[in-house]
Amino acid sequence: MNFVSLKQEINEFLNGTNILTQLSVPQLVEKVLSRKEALLTSTGAVAATTGKYTGRSPKDKYIVEEESVKDKIDWGSVNQPISKEVFSSLYNKVLEYLKEKDEVFVFKGFAGADEKHRLPIQVINEYAWHNLFAHQLFIRPTEEELAAHDAGFTVIAAPNFKADPAIDGTKSETFIIISFEQRTVLIGGTEYAGEIKKSVFSIMNYLLPENGIMPMHCSSNVGNEGDVALFFGLSGTGKTTLSADPNRRLIGDDEHGWSSNGVFNIEGGCYAKCINLSREKEPQIFDAIRFGSVLENVIIDQNSRIADYDDGTLTENTRAAYQLQAIDNIVDPSVAGHPNTIIFLTADAFGVLPPIAKLSKEQAMYHFLSGYTSKLAGTERGVTSPEATFSTCFGSPFLPLPATRYAEMLGEKISQHNSNVFLVNTGWTGGEYGVGSRMKLSYTRAMVQAALEGELTNVETKKDDIFGLEIPLHVPGVPDEVLQPNRTWSNQAEYEAKAKELAEKFRENFKKFQNVSSDIIEKGGPTA
Repeated sequence: MNFVSLKQEINEFLNGTNILTQLSVPQLVEKVLSRKEALLTSTGAVAATTGKYTGRSPKDKYIVEEESVKDKIDWGSVNQPISKEVFSSLYNKVLEYLKEKDEVFVFKGFAGADEKHRLPIQVINEYAWHNLFAHQLFIRPTEEELAAHDAGFTVIAAPNFKADPAIDGTKSETFIIISFEQRTVLIGGTEYAGEIKKSVFSIMNYLLPENGIMPMHCSSNVGNEGDVALFFGLSGTGKTTLSADPNRRLIGDDEHGWSSNGVFNIEGGCYAKCINLSREKEPQIFDAIRFGSVLENVIIDQNSRIADYDDGTLTENTRAAYQLQAIDNIVDPSVAGHPNTIIFLTADAFGVLPPIAKLSKEQAMYHFLSGYTSKLAGTERGVTSPEATFSTCFGSPFLPLPATRYAEMLGEKISQHNSNVFLVNTGWTGGEYGVGSRMKLSYTRAMVQAALEGELTNVETKKDDIFGLEIPLHVPGVPDEVLQPNRTWSNQAEYEAKAKELAEKFRENFKKFQNVSSDIIEKGGPTA
């Protein structure tokens, strides 16, 4: 089956009597409640649970091995190949499955706030709440845009359709399959809505570099003077929290493109972690969870319908999906200029990286390729406590192309626009995980603010003996001893041993990037 015939088949399917296209938020909420898919909370949000899959299923994600892409994809454990025959068979089964449903929901919209580089998408859902999720996360079209909408990619999500590995060629009942030639994503066997969001991001990570645009797993905001900041980091490191700054306008919280014109948001909404969420700590996120928003795996009081954000019974990976417009202080449309400041966020479970350090270009390239953090509980199946991990470019699960392609683009952008880059550790201090404590959010905010306002550009620094990082000696609002990680440990020998252990992990991980510039290897990594 070629793309033209597949597109014709989908169009015929979408003309079925059971298809409900582009329902409004109120209509979708009514459907969610009447179908008993979720609860209505005290703020007007709907709260759904996702069963046994409360995070992504990376081992069940595949890319179809097709002639036009097979020599471009970075095949391996992240980008697993699957045959065209397996995809075609599952596609036909899923479509037949959905044809038998009383109702199927369709959202048409865009990925990419820059009209020059946006991708028209359509999302086909078995669940009304998944369609509401898509309505909140992607960019909604105007009536005029909807009339002319021609999907460049289709996402089909059928959670209750479960694959049979013995027959269907998958590893489990769950599958997330991207076909670039057929411009289709198939999702089955999982109710976790994040698979829809991240599939579209994976698509953009393949398509944008073809047009000279750097796709980025980061949040972004802009100050009153037009100064743009990027925040890179994996789930739970603070991207959403730190970019939701009342003194700066939010561009987006997770996915962006960096073109010759500047930065643009790929999405139209936010997908925020909300474990331990409070109005006091994160007022913008807290107040954004209102009518039309979607809560995922948050415990709700059955009588008051008040959300208990401190309850991680189902998962630590509780989520809230809401439209960008639910936040007052945003850039609309979500486009801005070139970044002045780039911040790499990490949650260091070893407790040895400094809370903030200024990076040279070579160090920026090294740490971008390394993507070190701690994998936090709940973001993936089977992870119940933090683990040291390296996720290339702070987004390894979503990168179809070789990592060096993205790193080279970043290096070019940093040089071209003279962007300042900082490494910020939001993880542990005073000891490793289980001994030390998590870095105070107030300290992290103070350090980020100083970086954004240019207060750390020419400040006095001390070079870390093990990682070679330039650590500021003073940051307003932060005790000096907090800035030097070795001073927060009671036992210096234990600190040095743990720091050297982590440094060795960096070196071992970086061996797979030996084809990059020797300057990056020699000047970017640990020095001891």
